Amino acid sequence: MSKRDYYEVLGVSKGAEEREIKKAYKRLAMKYHPDRTSGDKELEEKFKEIQEAYEILNDKEKRAAYDQFGHAGVDPNRGAGAGAADFGDIFGDVFGDIFGGGRGGGGRRRARQGADLRYNLEMTLEEAVRGKSVEIKVPTLVGCDECDGSGAKKGTSPTTCPTCHGNGQVQMRQGFFAVQQTCPTCSGKGKIISDPCRKCHGHGRVEETKTLSVKIPAGVDTGDRIRLSGEGEAGEAGAPPGDLYVQVNVRDHDIFVRDENNLYCEVPLSFTMAALGGELEVPTLDGQVKLKIPAETQTGKMFRLRGKGVKSVRSGAVGDLMCKVLVETPVNLNSRQIELLKEFDSTMDSEKERHRPKEKGFFDSVKQFFDDLKG
Repeated sequence: MSKRDYYEVLGVSKGAEEREIKKAYKRLAMKYHPDRTSGDKELEEKFKEIQEAYEILNDKEKRAAYDQFGHAGVDPNRGAGAGAADFGDIFGDVFGDIFGGGRGGGGRRRARQGADLRYNLEMTLEEAVRGKSVEIKVPTLVGCDECDGSGAKKGTSPTTCPTCHGNGQVQMRQGFFAVQQTCPTCSGKGKIISDPCRKCHGHGRVEETKTLSVKIPAGVDTGDRIRLSGEGEAGEAGAPPGDLYVQVNVRDHDIFVRDENNLYCEVPLSFTMAALGGELEVPTLDGQVKLKIPAETQTGKMFRLRGKGVKSVRSGAVGDLMCKVLVETPVNLNSRQIELLKEFDSTMDSEKERHRPKEKGFFDSVKQFFDDLKG
């Protein structure tokens, strides 16, 4: 069978520059590389043809001989052997991460450890503060109990791959190139299964939903992770399983806001209690407690209830509850209440500075501001 024209193989013209030839080769080699064609023999031959064409056209002397005498003027096997260039040295920037090519990529592919899994767990604030045990259901891959994870039918065993002799990779030389690629026969495992397990169909793993009991420690917060070692996916061919990470998310609370180990809440305070003082019942996670409100309390005042926060899951230290009081202006007043408030307000007019010190300070500052603008 006659060989195709090398320029035609790479899809370039006879006057193409070196960079055009290299660019065409990279594009075609990427497309037809054996790791991408899943052992298709026809496409593998096409890849060899592309390599051979590039070997000739990228060498000035060989290209000149080819241009003058055609295929008869070049020897496609010339230069093969000990002095061959490593494929990864030339095109590592293109194939390095995709094919694992280049120097140091040889050797048998190890069976991969099972993948780690993540489970998102929603909790209330009360549950997170106190801790609890929960049962979760996790869909995952587990080792096949029929074949003990080997993938081979019970009573049989995988055999060493005759193509790569158990290495998982094969080396192909063509001209100046030496390409190490995943063995197309065993897909890099080094073993082949002639009689696969009926349950897992030769994969060694099956899908299953596991039910696990997880103890959530007291004090966890949104973003905390609990690691369950070995509860992830089963590994390939007996490799270790991955881990399961339970990711905690604490739902928003109607009353409290958490900041690390402290809790915050806003408590409405009546106008009269703010002025006269008294006792107020405020909520905590352990029930209601009495909070003493001193007379003349202003809105926004923060009160600290020590030890009423959250116990740290790491240090064991207990945070505080911070209560911010908000003085509530009376609404929906009847005529008598309005009359009493007006009477009360009139009693304060003669001593505004004494009863409303902030009001005087504010308006004095406003007056000074406008005086400065005029001046």
